[in-house]
Amino acid sequence: MFLNEHLSKILFGEAGINVPQGVLLTPDTVEVPASIPAPWYLKAQVLTGGRGKAGGILRAETPEAFRECAKKIFGMTIKGHNVPFIRVEPATDIRKECYLSFILSRERKDLLLTTSRAGGMEVENASGQEKPLIQRVPIDAGLRDHHLRAAFFEMGVEKAHWPGFRDLATKLYAAVRDNGLLLAEINPLVLTGEGEWVALDGKVELDDNVVEMRAETLERFYTPEHYSREETLAREAGLSYVELKGWVGILVNGAGLAMATMDLLNFNGLTAANFMDLGGAANRERMQRALDLLFRNANVRAVFINLFGGIVSCAEVARALLAVLDGNRSPKPLVVRMAGFESEEGRALLREAGHPDIFIATEMHEALDHLRTIKPQDAPVYDYPLIEEAAPNPPVGRIESGRSVGLGLGAGSNVLVQGITGKVAQRHVQLMQEFGTRIVAGVTPFKGGSDVLGVPVYDSVHEACRQHRIDASIIFVPAPFAPDAVLEAASEDVPWVVCITEGIAQSAMLSAFKNIPPSRTRVIGPNTPGIIVPRQTKIGIMPGYVFEPGHVAVFSRSGTLTYEACARLSAAGIGQSVSVGIGGDSFIGTNFIDLCELVRDDDNTHAVLVLGEVGGSAEEELARYVRDTGFEKPVISFIAARTAPPGKRLGHAGAILDEKTGGVVGKLQAMRDAGFTICPDLARLPELVKKAMG
Repeated sequence: MFLNEHLSKILFGEAGINVPQGVLLTPDTVEVPASIPAPWYLKAQVLTGGRGKAGGILRAETPEAFRECAKKIFGMTIKGHNVPFIRVEPATDIRKECYLSFILSRERKDLLLTTSRAGGMEVENASGQEKPLIQRVPIDAGLRDHHLRAAFFEMGVEKAHWPGFRDLATKLYAAVRDNGLLLAEINPLVLTGEGEWVALDGKVELDDNVVEMRAETLERFYTPEHYSREETLAREAGLSYVELKGWVGILVNGAGLAMATMDLLNFNGLTAANFMDLGGAANRERMQRALDLLFRNANVRAVFINLFGGIVSCAEVARALLAVLDGNRSPKPLVVRMAGFESEEGRALLREAGHPDIFIATEMHEALDHLRTIKPQDAPVYDYPLIEEAAPNPPVGRIESGRSVGLGLGAGSNVLVQGITGKVAQRHVQLMQEFGTRIVAGVTPFKGGSDVLGVPVYDSVHEACRQHRIDASIIFVPAPFAPDAVLEAASEDVPWVVCITEGIAQSAMLSAFKNIPPSRTRVIGPNTPGIIVPRQTKIGIMPGYVFEPGHVAVFSRSGTLTYEACARLSAAGIGQSVSVGIGGDSFIGTNFIDLCELVRDDDNTHAVLVLGEVGGSAEEELARYVRDTGFEKPVISFIAARTAPPGKRLGHAGAILDEKTGGVVGKLQAMRDAGFTICPDLARLPELVKKAMG
């Protein structure tokens, strides 16, 4: 969650950092502040950069000019953002402008301290010797004096200003550490004529997961004026929602499938009006809230409900939908496509109801065809060109290694469950046992000696490992405690740790990963559906019936996307050797490269399917690995959220398209250069996999 300048400075001020006096204006409260002397600086408050270049910062010398400037700024739209607030500040006697920031870097997997003797807009144009100084600050060891000295000397100011700079930078670091900030930027950081360091501007990004865990102190920073009414209501309802610019409202269970649905609509000229992930719960209340949002959105002219029943039952969703409508006409036409668990039962319930506003589809193309027939003549038109990809390369003869080990997990693997006494854990323990997974032990502190579904419970992983051989552990521990649970398993050298938990603070998870070495433990996740070897073992929450034994290794950043893809492959007679969800967070353990290395010489794996998303550089790094190491197995790839708007988080913490990294164009080109078969949509997946395998 980004904060505007005003709120960023409130957070800085509470941390003891010197900020200018400021007053916040709204369009209805435009008054010259008596507490601030002229001249006044009026600064537009928007959640985007470039407001200075856009004319969003103006100086006023007189009350008349003040009111004219306020009127002008409130009438602005800056990079598509209206201006809900103006911050008024006094003039500052600026002797020097500099730059200072801390950022939790996804790319470098560390906290970075960046300083520059050039501040304001000049820092963006710095080159050569004027480039900013970037220092790694170890996530656990923290900020040290040598970091501060190097940063200070980079500023190029006199020795007398060292104590003030050291104090400010230390307090900024404490604000980052204590609030789990992803970004704290002061640009410009100015040195005044009186020798004081002042944060003249500020930008802060809060970790949404930390906000949720510490709502009592951090929720106050959420500003609904910066978001649409629908986005705010969705947030209150716990729904992942992003407003887009089309006419088809989408309601999907699972972030990955929602991304793919958004792309499918956009590429077919049926532009999506929103991104919405219904999540794993689809009861009446949740459906009611989701549909209310879409029905009240004037841009939405029809609603596409696209469901793949994994753990969620399509029949239950159908009942919830009918209960919401309660025999009444729908305000907007509904197109419902169901697949997966109890989808036949769900469609039968809808057909039996015979609701006049519901069109029922089994396949995706049926839903698209119907949407075309009801497309309004005045529907907005946006061009999302889909590049025609090259056909798969002719398969080469497989080189047998004599090994069929893969990840080393199978029917004989012993599994430990951390957090086994929780309700969610117990539900999935039962499902894993029904699949045939050998769950030999569970761990919940202070509940040792008890029994859950025939599984003995221990107080610690150490005690469990002393009594049993453990090949893998699966973690169902709440987010605040999950990183420590990962480290506990790693301290016992458990070979595989599958962290199901979502909503973990990014800095806490990164710290855990930094402390796993030199353990031999490999971590899958967090925020993962887990690992499955079809008909042998399931260490996760995926629906086991979707997967069939075969020779395609499936590695994915999304759960529902994995289920949809594997269901299509299985229906076409293409089985899987293993399927792994690497996790949807910014910082994860085992990545695409690690997994490809494990199946590189696995004779049971003949091809690899990679299901990727926008954000980060995992797909580009995999492409580089495949190209540079001569990886011989064919690789087929599908990238979700190719039509995503920059800067919007789409369900997963890691699925956020930054304007500089994680771009779709770069991902696709890297894959082409590495010889991947790129799949444009899920419907063509079986055909392209077959061609790639030969």
